[in-house]
Amino acid sequence: MGWLFTKYLLTAAVVVLVSEAAKRSDRLGGFIAALPLVTFLALIWLYVEKQPQSKISNHAWYTFWYVLPTLPMFLAFPMLLPRLGFWLTLLASIGITVVCFGLFALAVRPFGIQLLP
Repeated sequence: MGWLFTKYLLTAAVVVLVSEAAKRSDRLGGFIAALPLVTFLALIWLYVEKQPQSKISNHAWYTFWYVLPTLPMFLAFPMLLPRLGFWLTLLASIGITVVCFGLFALAVRPFGIQLLP
């Protein structure tokens, strides 16, 4: 139980770090958020918990493919925010991400990359 609590605490610290940095500097907050800190933590947790190398490798592999279709949301969000307000922009961004992910998953399937079950 102590290990699980430690994982929660360290992972939450990353989110707090990003939000606090973003308050001070838009660029610094964006830079830290763009770093794959959560992925690094997940890879560390998997390694420390003695998961097979194949599982750790697959985690990094799929993270790459799942990140790509989320990128359009980061361009749409700043354009939609002044027009729709925060909550509608957030909802629209979720919709954009879901649509982009579905289309991307269909586009990469012929190349042998299975992102959807």
